[in-house]
Amino acid sequence: MPELHRLHAGHAPAVLAFELANRTYFAASVSDRGDAYFDRFADRYGALLAEQEAGVCAFYVLVAEDGSVLGRFNLYDLENGSAELGYRVAQHVAGRGTATAYVRELCRLAAARHGLHTLRAAVSHDNAASHKVLVKAGFVADGPADPSSVGGQQGTWYRRDLAPGT
Repeated sequence: MPELHRLHAGHAPAVLAFELANRTYFAASVSDRGDAYFDRFADRYGALLAEQEAGVCAFYVLVAEDGSVLGRFNLYDLENGSAELGYRVAQHVAGRGTATAYVRELCRLAAARHGLHTLRAAVSHDNAASHKVLVKAGFVADGPADPSSVGGQQGTWYRRDLAPGT
């Protein structure tokens, strides 16, 4: 059974493989990361680990039994008990409840491990699947999202208030 693991240096090859294998799929619903992201992956990955070490963010990967990455579930800008949520799952597990189940699990971890009480997520209007995931995971619409929050597109902010043991 897949498990959420806190991101560490050893995950780098599997994360890169995940991003490359799903690049076209992701670009259909969110802005493409661009060639520079992949050309400088090691530097960017190191920066993520440094942000996590500094307590600014918390990054998780959904790891399959074979060690491959099935998804990424991230908490950004941890401050004053709040954070922003971002996630993506591999195309071959999409539509099976994977994103919803692990967004729920990340909500539990956000409260239990990180002491957070509020999560927010911005979703473009065109990303119907993410709207469904967030609603199923207990988020509620919380107003319009500035295009800079959703890759230059119009979108909606969602919010979930967390309780211990959420």
